[in-house]
Formats: sequence, C-alpha cells, structure tokens
Amino acid sequence: MTIHVAGRRLMHAVPLKFVQKRVQGGGGRSVNAGLSLTSMIDFLVVTVVFLLMTFSASGETPAAKGVNLPSATNATDMLDAPIVAVNGSQILVDGAPAGNSRAVEESKRLQRIDELFNQLKGKRDRWKQLYPNKEFPGVVVLQVDQDVQAVVVKSVFQTAAFAGYRTSASWS
Repeated sequence: MTIHVAGRRLMHAVPLKFVQKRVQGGGGRSVNAGLSLTSMIDFLVVTVVFLLMTFSASGETPAAKGVNLPSATNATDMLDAPIVAVNGSQILVDGAPAGNSRAVEESKRLQRIDELFNQLKGKRDRWKQLYPNKEFPGVVVLQVDQDVQAVVVKSVFQTAAFAGYRTSASWS
C-alpha cells in the first residue's frame, strides 16, 4: 500500500462533477439563510402602531354613511342599544332600512313612523325573550343628521317612546 499525503479523500473517486465540487467545498450558496433582524423589527413596530391607532376601546361606533352629526361638548360612552340613524328622508335601525320620513316632512306634524315602530318593538320583544329575568333597559341611540327637520326628529323620538324605549341622543 502506498503512502499518500494527508487530506480529504472521501468521495474523490466518484466521477460525478457536482459531487466532486461539493466535496471540495465549492458550489452553490450556503444552506444557512440570513434574515435581517432590523427589517423585521421595523415591520412589527409599524404594524403595532397601526393597530393601536385604529383600535377603539370605548366601543363607539361610527355614524351611518352620509350622516353629519352636530358637535357636542358633553357626551357619554356608547350603550349596547339599537342605533336609529336618520339621514335626510331615510331612517335606519342598526344599518337596516326602517322607513321614510317624507310623509312627516310633508304633513309637518308629529306622527308615528310605523316601520320604525315595528322594528324597535321586535327588538324589544327579542331582548325580553333572551333575558326573561332582567328588566328591559329600554335605551335606543339616535344618530340624526344636522339638516333633518325638527318635526322628523320629534316623530322619531315619539315613535321610539311608543315602542318602549327611552332615547340617548348621539351628537359628535
């Protein structure tokens, strides 16, 4: 047996070129991938700041689309109650259509708005079925556009009262 110089010998006899390159230490990229920790931290900081800016802990809901609420200096936190929004001649209860105020505007006198009354009464009845042992709080939140006529606002208030609700006006 002949004496050879010390060094790498494993897999040198394999005739495949790609195997010889790997054995000799040459060839493609490293198996270990490097991640830039600075970029990752920047991304996470921006994400956290964005989430903190958009989060609202007060539970306040935005006004219905197209409703311009007048400003107020004293306001209370939102309650868990149906939201009645009045925008022009359209009346919405929790975002669903609940009548039209054109008849009230044309007659220029107070009157009960039947569709609104039926929806609020239905919500009250469902609440009483879900919580039979509790007293009904009877609160409804009104979001009224600042350009709506006073007779319409009074009719909505009166209709809510007929349906068994007190009102909590929302001005912001």
